[in-house]
Amino acid sequence: MDVLLMDEKVLLMFREEIPGYYDFDLKREVPLEFDTELQDFAPGDDFICALEAYEKTFKVDLSVVNWSHYFPWENLSFLTRWFKAKRKDVEKIRKPLTVRMFAESARAGKWLYD
Repeated sequence: MDVLLMDEKVLLMFREEIPGYYDFDLKREVPLEFDTELQDFAPGDDFICALEAYEKTFKVDLSVVNWSHYFPWENLSFLTRWFKAKRKDVEKIRKPLTVRMFAESARAGKWLYD
């Protein structure tokens, strides 16, 4: 499959599953792009639905992904998560997770990162 066509299919699938948001003036919708960090863009339920659709559509096994690289605060204790100052420290070590990564993995037929 053509590289650009595959990339567009992956981006369109993520855009269908994860709606854009409106800018600060509420005048225009900000769409998801290839290099948008999904951790900052996608609410939890939308993100999970997008991952399920991605696995089903592109046949890439995401069970091999080390999610703690992309969501390091999820492995923290409740008390640590409660204090936002600590979460900011943890945010510094988080790796970006983008649609581009999913598109490249779809072309390869397997998860390429971590």
